Amino acid sequence: MADPSSYRPKPGQIPDSPGVYKFRDEHRRVIYVGKAKSLRPRLSSYFQDLANLHPRTRTMVTTAASVEWTVVSTEVEALQLEYSWIKEFDPRFNVKYRDDKSYPSLAVTLNEEFPRVQVMRGPKKKGVRYFGPYGHAWAIRETVDLMLRVFPVRTCSAGVFKNAARTGRPCLLGYIGKCSAPCVGRVTPDEHRELAEEFCDFMAGRTGQYLKRIEQQMHEAAEDMEYEKAARLRDDIGALRRALEKNTVVFNDATDADLIALAEDELEAAVQIFHVRGGRVRGQRGWVTDKVEAVDTAGLVEHALQQLYGEEQGDAVPKEVLVPAMPEDAPAVSQWLAERRGSNVSLRIPQRGDKKDLMATVQRNAQQALVLHKTKRASDLTTRSRALEEISQALGLDSAPLRIECFDISHLQGEDVVASMVVFEDGLPRKSEYRRFQIKTFEGQDDVRSMHEVLTRRFRRYLQEKEKTGEWIEANGATEVPAEPDPNVEDDGRPKRFAYPPQLVVVDGGQPQVAAAQRALDELGIDDVAVCGLAKRLEEVWVPGEDDPVVLPRSSEGLYLLQRVRDTAHDFAIRYQRTKRAKRFKAGPLDEVPGLGETRKHALVKHFGSVKKLRSATIDQICEVPGIGRKTAETVAAFLAQATPAAPAVNTATGEIIEYDEDTAEPTDRVEAPVVSPPDRGQHE
Repeated sequence: MADPSSYRPKPGQIPDSPGVYKFRDEHRRVIYVGKAKSLRPRLSSYFQDLANLHPRTRTMVTTAASVEWTVVSTEVEALQLEYSWIKEFDPRFNVKYRDDKSYPSLAVTLNEEFPRVQVMRGPKKKGVRYFGPYGHAWAIRETVDLMLRVFPVRTCSAGVFKNAARTGRPCLLGYIGKCSAPCVGRVTPDEHRELAEEFCDFMAGRTGQYLKRIEQQMHEAAEDMEYEKAARLRDDIGALRRALEKNTVVFNDATDADLIALAEDELEAAVQIFHVRGGRVRGQRGWVTDKVEAVDTAGLVEHALQQLYGEEQGDAVPKEVLVPAMPEDAPAVSQWLAERRGSNVSLRIPQRGDKKDLMATVQRNAQQALVLHKTKRASDLTTRSRALEEISQALGLDSAPLRIECFDISHLQGEDVVASMVVFEDGLPRKSEYRRFQIKTFEGQDDVRSMHEVLTRRFRRYLQEKEKTGEWIEANGATEVPAEPDPNVEDDGRPKRFAYPPQLVVVDGGQPQVAAAQRALDELGIDDVAVCGLAKRLEEVWVPGEDDPVVLPRSSEGLYLLQRVRDTAHDFAIRYQRTKRAKRFKAGPLDEVPGLGETRKHALVKHFGSVKKLRSATIDQICEVPGIGRKTAETVAAFLAQATPAAPAVNTATGEIIEYDEDTAEPTDRVEAPVVSPPDRGQHE
C-alpha cells in the first residue's frame, strides 16, 4: 500500500485552473480520471489525513503511485477530455456503466449504396442511422414487417443481394411487394435511397405527413375508380397505424426527450433511460455500475450523460433531457450537450405533469433492474468465490487466483502454428486483454516447444514493464536486468498490456506442457506465479514436478471454472488459426509486393479489373492508377512477372475446369475437361 505523501505534488505546483487529472499505479496504469473547475483545491483534497477520506477514495489514493494533470481552457473541454480518457484508459476506480444486456436497435445502413434495414447490436457504426434500442428483437421485426408495405426497403444480407443480382431473380420479399428489388434494377439507387430516408423520417416521429399523404392518395384513387389501388393504400394506412400503436403515447405535444432515472445503494447503482420521440416511447435501455468511487446521485447522472451521448451527434441528442438530479456543473454539461446536438438542449428535473409521472415510471424500472441485478449477482458471486477458493485449495495457493491466464496452441498438421492467451479476472472473462501469438522461432508441430516460446514472450514483456517503472527483479539472490524493452510499446497507461502478472497460469495440456511453462518462468526468474495444466482426456489437473495429477470432483465449481477457461482459450486459438489459414489460402500475388498496402492493392485491382489484366499492363499504365508512383509500379510489374499464375481447379464430380478470379476467389468461366475413356480391358466369357 502506497503512502500518498510520497507522490504528493509540491505546494504551488498545481495550477488554479480547469483541468483533468490522472492517478497512476506502480505499473503506470491509469486507475482514476477526474476533472475539476480548479485543479488545486480538488487535488489537494486527496492528500489530507487518510482517516478523513471516503473509504473508496482512500483505497484509490493508496493504490496510486503518481498523479498528473492537464490544463484546459474551459469546463466543457474538461468534461470532453475526461470522457475521452475514461474511454481510452478504462480506469478501475471510475464509475463505468455496463449494459445489463445487449439491447437491439433498428438500423438503416445509409452508408451503403442500397441502404438496408436490419436489427443491430453492439457499438454504433459510422453512417448508420439507429432507432431504439428496443427491449426485444422480435418487436423490431414486427414493426419492420408492417412498415415494409409502405416503405419497401431492402432487408436482405449482402450475400443474398449479390446472388439475386447475379441470377436476375429477386428474393421472396421482392415478389410479394415488401421489397422494391433494387438488386434486379426495379428501382434506381436514388429512388431506393429516397425510400430509406422516408422510412427514417417516419421512425424519427414525423408520421403525420405520411399518413395524410397516403390518405389523400387513397381518396384520389377511389374517385378515379381505381378501387384495387385504393384498397392497397387503405391497408398501408392500417399497417402504419398498427406500427404506431406498438409505441405508447406518453406526451401529447410530440415531445422529443430522454428521461434518465437512477436507483442506488451503498455499493451499486442502476440507471434506466426511456427514449421518447414524437411523444412516443421509441426505446429503452439500462445500465448497472459498481460505485467504485465516492460519487453521489449528481455524479452518477453526469457519468450516465457522458456515456449516453459521448459518441452521439445531431438528432441522436434530443432537445430535452430529464434527470433526477442536476450534475454538479450543470451549465457546462448543458453546453457540451448543445455542442453535440448543434442546437440548444434543455437539461432539467421534471417538476409536474406528464413528464414527472413518466419519470416515476422510469424510476420504478430502475429500481426493479437493480433488484434483479442483485439477485443474479449474489448467486454469481457465491459460485465464483467458491470456484476460486476450490482452485486455491487444490493447488495449494496462498490466496485465491483473482487473475487467471490460460494458453493454448493450435495448428493444422504443423502449419499456421498459433497460440492464444485468455484472461479471467474474479472468475469472469476480460476480453480486452486476450492476446494472440504467432510461433516465430521454429516451424513444424511441437506443442511443448511452442508453449515454452509463448510463455517466455509473455512474461518477458511483463519484466520489460517492471523495468520501465523502476522495479528490479531479484533472481537467485542477485539483481537481474530484464531483457531490453520493446521500442514499439508506448508508456501511456493503457490497460491493454502485459503489465499485470497473473496469480495462476493454466495451459491446455498435461505434464509436458506444464513442464515447458514452468521452465519458461524459471528461466526468467519468476517464482510468484503458479502453473497448472488441464488435460482434456480425463480432465486432470497437472502441476509442475508431480507424477500424479490433482483430481477435482466432477461436481466441483473449481473444475468447471478451469474447464471454462481452457475451452475459451481453445476456441480463441482455433478462430485465430482458421483466420490465418484462410488468409493464406486467399493470398494473391499482390500480397507479396513489398510496400503495397490494402488501399493501393484494391486501387490496382479496381482500375484493371483483375490481376490477370494487371500482369499484362505496362509500367506507364500502372502509373496511371492514383497513388501509384513509378517506383511502386516497377516493383509491382517485377513481382507479377516472377509470380506464376495459379492453375485452374477441376470439379471431380462433373469434369469441369473451374477458373477462379485471382482477387475475389470467385469462379469465372467453366470449361468442360476432355473425357478420357478407360482402356478396353476386353470381354471375358
